[in-house]
Amino acid sequence: MNATNATNSTDAVDPAVSADLAPTGVLRVAVNLGNPVLAQGTPDAPGGVTVDIAREVGARLGVPVSFACFDAARKSYEEMAAGRADLCFLAVEPAREADVAFTAPYVLIEGVYAVRADAPYTTVDAVDRPGVRIGVKRGSAYDLYLTRTLRHATVVRGDEGVDVFVADGLEAGAGIRQPMTEYVAAHPGLRLIEGRFMQIRQAVGTTRDRRPETVAFLRDLVEELKASGFVRAALERSGRPGDLVAPPA
Repeated sequence: MNATNATNSTDAVDPAVSADLAPTGVLRVAVNLGNPVLAQGTPDAPGGVTVDIAREVGARLGVPVSFACFDAARKSYEEMAAGRADLCFLAVEPAREADVAFTAPYVLIEGVYAVRADAPYTTVDAVDRPGVRIGVKRGSAYDLYLTRTLRHATVVRGDEGVDVFVADGLEAGAGIRQPMTEYVAAHPGLRLIEGRFMQIRQAVGTTRDRRPETVAFLRDLVEELKASGFVRAALERSGRPGDLVAPPA
């Protein structure tokens, strides 16, 4: 876990909110380096839009920020659910909302399918049929979503959806559009199915035992950072498309 000092901010918040959200005097942030759209770098030097937002939250609170970095969303969620993190960056999903109070999304990304070039599937709906096995990253937003919405196809979990798809000879692999597009471009025997099977709503979250004023602070700040161009600029600095910014809540 590494820490960075907060920058000075003219928008300092109520000290009671700071004490509630960062009770140890340090804002402890869980970061998922397994989602390259939102976070990049190493555990010792993370970067990306999630890290930039976390640092801005720390600046507003007037506290330093520490980062616990993981390679999967489920591990970030577990860190938050266990009370070892004050802030997380996860996709909004019903299975997580019992433990996490979310803001509105700050970024919208898409879940897509990869299939073999000669596969008969041409639409997202065509993948959901008996006998189709879909590789997913265990505990990811699209694992949770597909597990509760697929009617006929089955989910096969692994460390990475596209890896288990290829290694186990599955019919499809699920993942996030940007890294899946890069993967398919590097593997000519594969293609993406046009369209998305889900919209992934990436949001800021904290534990549900926070004061209402604390959750309201986070929700208002996310809206401010979207409206001001902060989120777009952070995405673009990290080489990601600025048009991934979610609309106002």
